[in-house]
Amino acid sequence: MTEDEPLVNDEDLYCIGCGAKIQTTDRDAPGYTPESALKKGMENNELYCQRCFRLRHYNEIVPVGLTDDDFLKLLSQIRDADALIVYVMDIFDFNGSVIPGLHRFVGNNPVLLVGNKEDILPKSLRRSKLKDWLRQRANEAGIHPIDVALVSAKTNQSVDSLLVQIDKYRKNRDVYIVGVTNVGKSTLINQIIRQNTGKADLITTSRFPGTTLDRIEIPLDDDHFLVDTPGIIHAEQMAHYLNGNDLKIVTPQKSIKPKVYQLNEGQTLFFGGVARFDYENGPKNGFTVYAENNLYIHRTKLENADSLYEAQLGKLLSPPSTEEDIEAFPKLVRHELKTAKKSDLVIEGLGWVTVPEGVVVAGWAPEGVAVILRDAMI
Repeated sequence: MTEDEPLVNDEDLYCIGCGAKIQTTDRDAPGYTPESALKKGMENNELYCQRCFRLRHYNEIVPVGLTDDDFLKLLSQIRDADALIVYVMDIFDFNGSVIPGLHRFVGNNPVLLVGNKEDILPKSLRRSKLKDWLRQRANEAGIHPIDVALVSAKTNQSVDSLLVQIDKYRKNRDVYIVGVTNVGKSTLINQIIRQNTGKADLITTSRFPGTTLDRIEIPLDDDHFLVDTPGIIHAEQMAHYLNGNDLKIVTPQKSIKPKVYQLNEGQTLFFGGVARFDYENGPKNGFTVYAENNLYIHRTKLENADSLYEAQLGKLLSPPSTEEDIEAFPKLVRHELKTAKKSDLVIEGLGWVTVPEGVVVAGWAPEGVAVILRDAMI
């Protein structure tokens, strides 16, 4: 090989971080790696594309030219596979975790539903009740899982139990891990790899959507594979409207500490500038908030809420915090709800407010982010 001859030619090489095919010619396309870095990566047997290298070492996201259709085409390979489908969802953002039309990709393959970020839930929340609720919501979305598991990929909680379930249900087949971006799918894969190989953080993970660019195959012990598929980009996620620093403030990071607010009719709670809760009608009551512990919650009168939001977005009511993010942030949409029994008003991706029976409330969330009412979990 001469000095001018490219290192990538007949032999296909793939980034071990995101799965993209390595190439050295197009800086803006997936898999780009400078030839100097490629040579070093091959020598060290740790080959990362430039995008993953920057993401791992500098937490710097580099956009690439893949569309939603590209992701869906990659995911459609599942239809022709004989495999167990492990469907990873964010417990705090079920609607944002739904892959539209997943049943078309699954075919006749069984689905094991995995609710991630279980460690953040209060201990008082009954896990069996949560599993039943996740199964019901999945059924509404056209998915009928053979079982439901709860894990924390970040802390490795219950991953052992999940592996036992996977082994039970896969029956000498491949295993496909699917999920939308930002639900912790690649983090879960990393925990599985760590337990099986001892290598840490092999797959690129970040708070940014769209990290895994192509399927990544991890060998199992019977000539089959565990396959990490690309994360489908779901536009209706709170994560898509905030930068990385603001997302840390909004997305629960540790076990939630409930906060109780005694509210009179006509009072409002602001969750930074990203959401809002109005107590429209009813006697004085206690409302319990389950959200990120560091998220600023501001109480005010309902009659002042609109003008306060307009004047204080990005200031008192933050996040969003930067001028650019404030300009791009969607308008808040109102969802009025009346409770027939004790219920949780859920703002997907943020948390929930436990509401007493027989009152009228309204939840406000960015346009496209779901606000739903469910039976109280606690």
